[in-house]
Amino acid sequence: MEKLWFITNPNSGSATRPKCEALEAVFEERGLALVGRTEFPEQDLPGPADLDRADVDTVVLFAGDGTINAALRALEQWQGAFLILPGGTMNLLAKGLHSETDPHKIVHAAHQCDRRVALPYVEAGAHRAFVGLILGPAASWFRAREAVRDGKIGRLFGAARAALRRTFGGRGIRVDGAKGLGDHYQAVFVTPDLQGLEVTGVDARDWRSIVQLGWDWMTGDWVEAHAVTQTRADGLRVRGKRRVLALFDGEPVTLDPAETIKAGKSLETFIATRSDPEVPAA
Repeated sequence: MEKLWFITNPNSGSATRPKCEALEAVFEERGLALVGRTEFPEQDLPGPADLDRADVDTVVLFAGDGTINAALRALEQWQGAFLILPGGTMNLLAKGLHSETDPHKIVHAAHQCDRRVALPYVEAGAHRAFVGLILGPAASWFRAREAVRDGKIGRLFGAARAALRRTFGGRGIRVDGAKGLGDHYQAVFVTPDLQGLEVTGVDARDWRSIVQLGWDWMTGDWVEAHAVTQTRADGLRVRGKRRVLALFDGEPVTLDPAETIKAGKSLETFIATRSDPEVPAA
């Protein structure tokens, strides 16, 4: 970890410009060379050739899970290292890789660490979710979440009403491939690990779970929503013929129901400064 490319999103979570500048001061303090910087989405993400031309060995990501996901997909085959710092709302990837939550301390620890790990992900066609995938009507709560982030209260109430209608008004979503999962869930959460997929179904008949799900979506803590049914699977498919709304690490995608949802694993490129068993190992 000597030559860095710094990718940030000043509009996501806590990755403000002053905090980015403070991190750049830490890079300089450690003797690390900052050879490139990208503010996403205003600037295009670098490609593998861009990083190789600049002789970059480490990409530092200080942003939310959605921005991190976009960067990791753009650089999927790049052979360098990734340092993920907590710069969003949930910061689940950073929490899994580091025992610290202070980005400055993580940079100091990472400069002295040579541990690289692979991360599991949920895969459907060209799409990846390193944190998790959400399927079903309740995925429409993402519009309310975005209104909260943008500070647009008027739009928030309209988005929340529409999400409630979709959540309670339809029959829900059905998936094949998850043993023990029933029919017509309002949300199906799919999270990856190195042994496959963990699948959680939330049923609209448990209205408290759905209201909590909506609130958790707006406040960013969706993984804590009450689970009704949990199981494991090697692969999934959405039943029916209609395309469905899916959220990959919080980012909306319209998914073809014929698409197989399965587990995948990245290259061993992620810097992990914690060494306990919670960190994924290849």
